Amino acid sequence: MAMAEFPLKLSAGWLRDQYRSGVLTPETVIREIIRRSQEDQELNIWIEPPDYGRILPYLEAISHLDREDYPLWGIPFAVKDNIDVQGFPTTAACPQFSYIPDRHSSVVERLVGAGAIPVGKSNLDQFATGLVGTRSPHGAVHNALRPEYISGGSSSGSAVAVARGQAVFSLGTDTAGSGRVPAALNGLVGYKPSLGAWPTLGVVPACASLDCVTVFANSLEEALLVDRQVRGLDVSDPWSRSIPRQADRRPARLLFPAEPLGFYGPHEEEYRLAWQAAGDSLKELGIPVEYVDCTMFFEAASILYDGPWVAERWAGLGAFVENNRASVLPVTEQILSSGNGERHTASSLFQAMHRLQEYKAKSRELLQDAVLVMPTCGGTWTREQVELNPVGANSDMGRYTNHCNLLDLSAVAVPAGEAAQDLPFGITLFALADSEHLLAGMAGLYLGASGLEDTELAGKVETADTAATVQQYTTIAVCGLHMQGYPLEKQMTGHGAYFWRESRTAPCYDMIRLQTAPAKPGLLKKARGGASIQLELWKMPVQSVGAFAALIPAPLGLGKVELEDGSEVIGFICEGYAEAEAENITASGGWRYA
Repeated sequence: MAMAEFPLKLSAGWLRDQYRSGVLTPETVIREIIRRSQEDQELNIWIEPPDYGRILPYLEAISHLDREDYPLWGIPFAVKDNIDVQGFPTTAACPQFSYIPDRHSSVVERLVGAGAIPVGKSNLDQFATGLVGTRSPHGAVHNALRPEYISGGSSSGSAVAVARGQAVFSLGTDTAGSGRVPAALNGLVGYKPSLGAWPTLGVVPACASLDCVTVFANSLEEALLVDRQVRGLDVSDPWSRSIPRQADRRPARLLFPAEPLGFYGPHEEEYRLAWQAAGDSLKELGIPVEYVDCTMFFEAASILYDGPWVAERWAGLGAFVENNRASVLPVTEQILSSGNGERHTASSLFQAMHRLQEYKAKSRELLQDAVLVMPTCGGTWTREQVELNPVGANSDMGRYTNHCNLLDLSAVAVPAGEAAQDLPFGITLFALADSEHLLAGMAGLYLGASGLEDTELAGKVETADTAATVQQYTTIAVCGLHMQGYPLEKQMTGHGAYFWRESRTAPCYDMIRLQTAPAKPGLLKKARGGASIQLELWKMPVQSVGAFAALIPAPLGLGKVELEDGSEVIGFICEGYAEAEAENITASGGWRYA
């Protein structure tokens, strides 16, 4: 395949389509990624760059697998270099700290088990201490769109690898905002799950009680695809907990800060206008809006570095720093060593914990069935400007992020246009730890209304000479034998479709059992009564829908199905005459339970 035919940004949907058609192989994709990484060497994206010899065992491992059984088969991803990948050095951007793990971190193990291919270890702010992306002995990671600007940290390389088309998705970590700030500055989605929802075993700790593994992707769909593979309790991880995802749903309320927000940097006014524009777009989506006092969020944020949690960083890394001060960057050493101060006593720790407990209680009440929206960051700088004010700039970048993990919130950072030419602007949606489904519902609604996620990010092949859409996907709702694990699933995959996520209908449907062989369900919308029925949402190439529909026997067919969030998608429906001779199984809640 000619190199110019690769899209500038890679997506899982586009790659799956190319693999199924035989146009591409994972080996060809890896060689293109290696070429791109070499071309972008001056951007300082990688600590361990993509290398064919290291990647070959993963290519060989998936070559024996049925790609339809593995949701991430052949999908390349980058890993922040404070997350263990077996056989790759883990350095946390400090060469003296380097070790070679004998097993994968839990998240990497789950992704590899789903067929994904780790391609390299990405650059970061040393020991994940920073939000600017300039604090690495391997060089500051350049912004993906305007190299003279900062990339955001600490997961800088992970974000830029995705934005520059060297991975479909990447793993970062987030303690103070490191999984969100780089997303905003590079035009990506940054998904930060609830604390413990993804295991952190095999991650070099920053603040172990607050650390999260996160994902950067070009679309919300792909971030949630990764979430489905890695979410779940790991009994060997003391910080892991079970937080099942509910079906995506829009929140009852959308919360905005009542107080005027502060912006900063050389593009302060442009950021302010971008925030106003994003707010106007959100307010047009039909979700009731409330303005709330956000003082407690800002006060909680101040605890992270001005309070005793910086001592937790010292507890994890202090011994290494004391014995290897020459190998630690001065700004990193200054921050870590501040955790060894006399002011961080046991008494001050408990005082801060008690304050946070009050804030958590208030935030749980405030955020019931609600999503809070803030700018992901309030400005940006060139790398030269950050060098003149490294601590102050870093502090500003965390203004709207630092509260999140301290208050046990989940968050998703999404693109929201541009503040200036090639300077992306982003917003973050916050929800309670058990309400990530509200984030997905709200983010999907906003991105869809903005025209940013109407279809799977599937392949704009953009070169100097061409810009053409390779593939577009539409959503298909299935509720019976076409679901995962059932006999007709192969009709879905045979038409190029792939599973997206579980969902439910609006509470106005009956499900019947048709007297066919084998038995099939029928979904009927009711004028009165009915219930919410479990189903699956799949993504199918638009051009395949007609051929697929032709295979569906009466009384079934394709029509509009209303989901519980009020949106409508194409899905299986049943003609009303079939109800007379069928068994009503609505009470089961879905075909899997009938």
